[in-house]
Amino acid sequence: MIRTARDGALWQAIIDRPDKANSVTGAMLAELADFAEAAQGNAKVLVLSGTGKVFSAGADLEAAKAGLATDPVWERLSAAIARFDGLSIAALNGTLAGGAFGMALACDLRIAVEGAKFFYPVMKLGFLPQPSDPARLAALVGPARAKLILMGAAKLTTPEALTFGLVDRIVARDDLDAEVAELSQAALEAEPSHIAGIKALTRA
Repeated sequence: MIRTARDGALWQAIIDRPDKANSVTGAMLAELADFAEAAQGNAKVLVLSGTGKVFSAGADLEAAKAGLATDPVWERLSAAIARFDGLSIAALNGTLAGGAFGMALACDLRIAVEGAKFFYPVMKLGFLPQPSDPARLAALVGPARAKLILMGAAKLTTPEALTFGLVDRIVARDDLDAEVAELSQAALEAEPSHIAGIKALTRA
């Protein structure tokens, strides 16, 4: 349910559970965290994506009822992505929802396809967001808009997400892979120390 590929210094993980809107289980999150941790020192570019028309609907419903919604594995995954010294890209092939926000917020870039939706309905579900998510979200969109998403349960369209700063570019679905490849090229050709140096300078 998690497909991974290593092409030299380009590492990619794909959530492959389209029949369940790419909702994730604890085992899937642990596998993603293992992959992101292993990328440190071995990859220059880390790409996260999904299969189908949804990037991820967040926690699998049954797993969420069993406690996954508040499991520390979410923080382990987002922390591993945030610590990565290379370029991390969330290739958002579709809608981003719930706890899946964490892995996308931890990435350096978020590229979304046209028609994707963005919502994080923790207020409606009675859960708190993962601890690092609100600060990362506020850093991108500002405190008021972070509250709009988290407290107002607003569902953003792709143009709104771009205007807010939640995503960095919108592309046609058929152009997503090419866009990610183009944005990866400079980092793939650079020395690891150069990538890490620029990333350190741009950290908030």
